Amino acid sequence: MYKVVSSLSGRCAALTGQSCCYNGLAKIHLGSGAACQKAAFKKDHEDLPEMPPCKFKPQEYKGMSKERMMEIRRQNCNPVTTKITYYKKPVFIHQGFMQWIWDVDGRRYLDLFAGVATVSVGHCHPKVTAATEKQLRTLWHTTNIYVHPTLHEYCEKLASLLPDPLKVVYLTNSGSEANDLAMLMARLHTGNFDIITFRGSYHGGTQQTMGLTSNSPYKYPVATSSGCTNTMCPDVFRGPWGGSHCRDSPVQTIRDCSCAQGQCMANEQYIGQLKETFATSVPNRIAAFFGEPIQGMGGAVQYPKNYFKDAYKLVRERGGVCIADEVQTGFGRTGTHFWGFQGYEVLPDIVTMAKGIGTGFPMGAVVTTPEIAASFAKAYHFNTFGGSPLACAVASSVLDTIKEDNLQQNALNVGTYLMTEMAKFRDKYEIIGDVRGKGLQIGVEMVKDKASREPLPSEAINKIFEDVKDMGVLIGKGGLYGQTFRVQPPMCITKEDVDFFLAVFNKAIQNYLNSH
Repeated sequence: MYKVVSSLSGRCAALTGQSCCYNGLAKIHLGSGAACQKAAFKKDHEDLPEMPPCKFKPQEYKGMSKERMMEIRRQNCNPVTTKITYYKKPVFIHQGFMQWIWDVDGRRYLDLFAGVATVSVGHCHPKVTAATEKQLRTLWHTTNIYVHPTLHEYCEKLASLLPDPLKVVYLTNSGSEANDLAMLMARLHTGNFDIITFRGSYHGGTQQTMGLTSNSPYKYPVATSSGCTNTMCPDVFRGPWGGSHCRDSPVQTIRDCSCAQGQCMANEQYIGQLKETFATSVPNRIAAFFGEPIQGMGGAVQYPKNYFKDAYKLVRERGGVCIADEVQTGFGRTGTHFWGFQGYEVLPDIVTMAKGIGTGFPMGAVVTTPEIAASFAKAYHFNTFGGSPLACAVASSVLDTIKEDNLQQNALNVGTYLMTEMAKFRDKYEIIGDVRGKGLQIGVEMVKDKASREPLPSEAINKIFEDVKDMGVLIGKGGLYGQTFRVQPPMCITKEDVDFFLAVFNKAIQNYLNSH
């Protein structure tokens, strides 16, 4: 199934075959040909998977030395960046194109994390780059106090992609800011204060949204937003209940299931936990319920298919509004639908979004109903940079590109293929406990063994993680215990890219097992 080549030929694989392309639909040829680009492979690997070819030729790096960058990182940058820098041997990124990035030494990597599901249509996508350059020459910035066309063109275009009555758009600069704004909207509209989120959730890093977040590494020992309560996450793999038919995914859990058709015992139990939260932890009237359609930082966690339907009903009975955090799941990433919540056949009252909205340009948005928007008009809300001409031009081009390049369908096709093939590894290796997700939001949960489902220790995770990087692929990590590998690439990746990753991941697992 997989090709292997020598270390020497692996380094020159870029010389042959097809160009860097997106979705296999349109091939982009830049420059007269491909240089012999170095593949990011460890020298001690005897047999290396063949990296798919790419004719894009990156610029030669002539900038600051790696040593100087690390010195500045230690002395002048936020010290947390040093703490969270990925890998023992950091990747020094220089340039990107579509699903590929190059480091300062000219080594090429397949980017399967995309800045945490942020580079939605691809690094430096030519269409988005052209739209950005055009707007840069016209007008960078003015506030929404003035009427400028890019703002209104984008708001109309974005609103057209959401069902009625979700038609009022507020533009922000980040997902944290969008969720912060949604919290305020919910409290003003309902007149209530308490908000419920899932354990394991991540909704932002501001002091306000830190209250929503239920993931201890992202919480500081200071007073955060009060009135936020966490309920049990309906995780059908790691949680106390789950079966083999629970979730909306091409790959189900390996847990047994004895539910009759149309019934889900796990859903009933998790909804029971939500009812207990209502009975014990919040007043009888609440402001909102926040839920990611698929948990991102939590490790691509999925819930029973009908959980949101039942949860939304309970929330609304208690005066609350339902908020879908689409920061990671939105913009076609789940494949079957443009928005993650649509897969559950529910209609939220507020939708928040960011990351893929600008394929890396800092931007976020809140979309809500006219009724909730009217409640929010009790004071002036102003955002200096939200909805700038440049941001709107970028985001508008992203929407066009998703449609023109058929990236939502590509996310479904390639993502389903990836998960189905990864499930074969799960059945083969005892340390792969679960493969899950939808489209190109995928989690691979690593365990000591399938019976206990105990997380694989961090030193083992890091060894596999580093090995995958050294063979030329960048993935992410997540989960409460850092036990889940996350695959959330640009939506332009191909099946050929997937085959390369599968070969790399398989070899990394074998390398780990052979060393123990």
